[in-house]
Amino acid sequence: MHKAGFVNIVGNPNVGKSTLMNQLVGERISIATFKAQTTRHRIMGIVNTDDMQIVFSDTPGVLKPNYKLQESMLAFSESALADADVLLYVTDVIENPEKNLDFLDKVREMTIPVILLINKIDELKDSANVQQSLTEIVERWHQLLPKAEILPISAKNKFGTDILLKRIHELLPDSPPYFDKDQLTDKPARFFVSEIIREKILLYYDKEVPYSVEVSVESFRETEKNIHIRAIIYVERDSQKGIIIGHQGVALKKVGAEARKSLERFFGKSIYLETYVKVDKNWRSSQKELDHFGYNPE
Repeated sequence: MHKAGFVNIVGNPNVGKSTLMNQLVGERISIATFKAQTTRHRIMGIVNTDDMQIVFSDTPGVLKPNYKLQESMLAFSESALADADVLLYVTDVIENPEKNLDFLDKVREMTIPVILLINKIDELKDSANVQQSLTEIVERWHQLLPKAEILPISAKNKFGTDILLKRIHELLPDSPPYFDKDQLTDKPARFFVSEIIREKILLYYDKEVPYSVEVSVESFRETEKNIHIRAIIYVERDSQKGIIIGHQGVALKKVGAEARKSLERFFGKSIYLETYVKVDKNWRSSQKELDHFGYNPE
């Protein structure tokens, strides 16, 4: 029999969900940086073998929304509770287990298998007390999610991921595949262009600026040997536009150059990338603009 199912990854910001997703899928599907709230969409990554198809979903970190964009991000996370065959709840060794208890209550009520992953165990420094510390963390989480299986992992170092995949295989229902066997994700090429450019902005700019940015691909023309891309970087204020561009355009050129290198690795072709910056005031609070940028969980 063939097995197939949806394995959805949820948890609070900055616990390593995207790093885990990329390790499990074997490709860089999701942005994974040291900054919180880097994932804004629900992103599927598909793992295929002869007798199995796992459809993983990476989701935004669970948070208390302060504006409409964050409301959409939370809706993506909550939608992952509705259609999962297996739920992976990711935490880490330093997170307060009682953070976002409302969401945790919903996880506790689920009837499907839940695997609680305690990530970043490589960050438990004092080797003499590692086992004791880990035991205490496991016990605290067991009290909050008594029905969940608990597995300590290090997504960055691939520790425990093979055990996790084996357990997922055991839990998946018998089913034909949901997607073509050669399909890696549900997202189109333009989505990954936007995400790669946004990733560079997250890495190279500080404070609020990266979180006020959205990237839209206006044109994507592909030939056998190269791809010509025109992308618009939207910000909310004129001052942010100046920061993104930088003195004599130096900052924007750096973002473009680094994004082009990553895009060439991703697509395996030469990339010609044009980037422009525009102001779209308060786009994060406009439902019309959010719909235009694809922030619609439905």
